[in-house]
Amino acid sequence: MANLRREMLRAIAVAAGLAVTGCAMADLARPDQGRLLATGGVSQVEGTGGAGLASWATITGYGSRDSYGATAFHSRAALDDFDLQVTGAAVGVGNRIELSYARQTFDTGATGPKLGLRDGYKFHQDIVGAKVKVAGDLVFDQNSLMPQISVGAQFKSSANSELVGALGATSRSGVDLYAAASKLVLDRNLLLSASLRGTKANQLGLLGFGGPNNNDYSLQVEGSAVYMVSRHLVLGADYRTKPDNLAFAEEGDAMAAYAAWFPNKSVSFTLAAVDLGPIALQGRQQGVYGSVQLGF
Repeated sequence: MANLRREMLRAIAVAAGLAVTGCAMADLARPDQGRLLATGGVSQVEGTGGAGLASWATITGYGSRDSYGATAFHSRAALDDFDLQVTGAAVGVGNRIELSYARQTFDTGATGPKLGLRDGYKFHQDIVGAKVKVAGDLVFDQNSLMPQISVGAQFKSSANSELVGALGATSRSGVDLYAAASKLVLDRNLLLSASLRGTKANQLGLLGFGGPNNNDYSLQVEGSAVYMVSRHLVLGADYRTKPDNLAFAEEGDAMAAYAAWFPNKSVSFTLAAVDLGPIALQGRQQGVYGSVQLGF
């Protein structure tokens, strides 16, 4: 897995360099919003363009290959015993390269004392992401089975280093690597996406990386199926597997069913029912997820 990590990071760096070089020759004076509505997806929980839980091969914003776009978002998942909020922003250049940042805040609320923490104790994590489209085109490859394919990396750092170490995590920071393939079938109003992620993250990284059960990279799967009810409304579902590295508490898969509304290219709203799996000995955490995204 270490060799795969090095090769993917090298590929991302090379592709990013080529993308920036290519875009430097284009006229990037202003955003052109040249792509179809909703083709950048919404903001994923780690800040990249995609669905709520799953990373897609799409590039954020509405900039065409001769332009750029950007998004900013805020999301909240109100769960049975916890509260997760995420705020971030991303920029897409030339419909080829995406850079993103997200700040996650996981509030234990009244459950904190049950875990030996103070009431309302919060976990924080910063995530910096990079994604590069390497093949295919979501819209223009309608006459073939070729999906749009992207590779990406997310550099994650927990702000709660002493506590995550006490919980058994090997490290407070880590790098997730992923490859995503997304296929839009316009005449069926359908988008399908799947990705493979190499990760050591515990609860997305909020509880550190690695642990006594496993300290190596494991390969996880993310998938989405989205149906376009109209140009402005989509219905979808995500499924995401997660590693189970920590001995003190089981970690399981996450899933969501959602509706996303795109009234125009400047704003979108997402509402979802989510199940993030077992968290910190409190059983499966289910609840409602909402997100608003602004962009161009």
